[in-house]
Amino acid sequence: MAHWDFPRSSASIDILLQLAGEHGVSADACLAGTRITRDQLLLPDTMVSARDELQVARNLQTLVADPAGLGLQAGQRYHLSTYGIWGFALLSSPTLRSAIEIGLRYLDLTFIFCRLRVVEDADSLSLLLDDSEIPADMRRFMIERDAAAIMTIQRELFSGELPFRVMAFSFPADGDSARYEALFGTLPLFASPPTRAVMPQALLDMPLPQANPITAAFCEMQCRQLVARRHERSGLSGRVRDLLLRNPRHMPDMADAAGQLCLSLRSLHRHLQAEGTTWRQLVDEVREALAEELLGGGRLSVGEVSERLGYAEPASFLQAFRRWKGMTPGRWQRHAGTKFHHLR
Repeated sequence: MAHWDFPRSSASIDILLQLAGEHGVSADACLAGTRITRDQLLLPDTMVSARDELQVARNLQTLVADPAGLGLQAGQRYHLSTYGIWGFALLSSPTLRSAIEIGLRYLDLTFIFCRLRVVEDADSLSLLLDDSEIPADMRRFMIERDAAAIMTIQRELFSGELPFRVMAFSFPADGDSARYEALFGTLPLFASPPTRAVMPQALLDMPLPQANPITAAFCEMQCRQLVARRHERSGLSGRVRDLLLRNPRHMPDMADAAGQLCLSLRSLHRHLQAEGTTWRQLVDEVREALAEELLGGGRLSVGEVSERLGYAEPASFLQAFRRWKGMTPGRWQRHAGTKFHHLR
């Protein structure tokens, strides 16, 4: 499972839908291929899968007339308040160093897709953004979004403009570097991996203007409890996923799984409901993730992938894949930049 594949608040999808509306793209079009309804997004405690968030972003990128710089536009909307208690924990931290430490400790409370690593030397601190586990067609968008969100967080922590010393991207320039320079305060390096934001080391121990030790301690406690609750909710779901992954060709039905887990069918249904999921949703998530892996290699036909995932016939797999992604496997692979052997 990819490091970014953790449940998250629906607040990020709300941001993407607002951006879509400004570009003339409907919410329903952006939600195509996900398991999310607009009614669910009205509830403050709705949790979504990272894969559904990724699909919303993919739909947005596909449907917008001019997607250049779209990730930057999105990332600037991720204010500290967007992250809830995680954002307030950073805001009330005594220094940037402590804010970074808290932020990394509870990164599962964010919406990040890049793998984030911190490297400190004598005079600078670098935030490295690794995009290697992000689907190829969405890497630029997610790098832009995550980098812009980090810049937005830094500005709000210090209540002012503090440009990065160096901003470098692994992808090439798109012909308009001005928007990057305006956001990051420096002309970025392009085609210069790894993607990184470099700031002066002296910033790390500067007091933050809204530091409050009591609030910081309370917020960290809340972050710790929230992460624990999310892990608890995913506990049985994780065991069910493990069962399904053992033999994708012959996945157990719900009754068989309940027996293997030493639960009654009713208890399994009730526990999954309490964790905010269903048997059908877990089966779909496992099959969707496996389908991406199998298709990503470019060596298997639709029929072969269908058989490995336990479908009686390719037509059923094609129908399911369109429901997940809003497109055929072949089109999805072209978007992902991989080759595909079509079923003959």
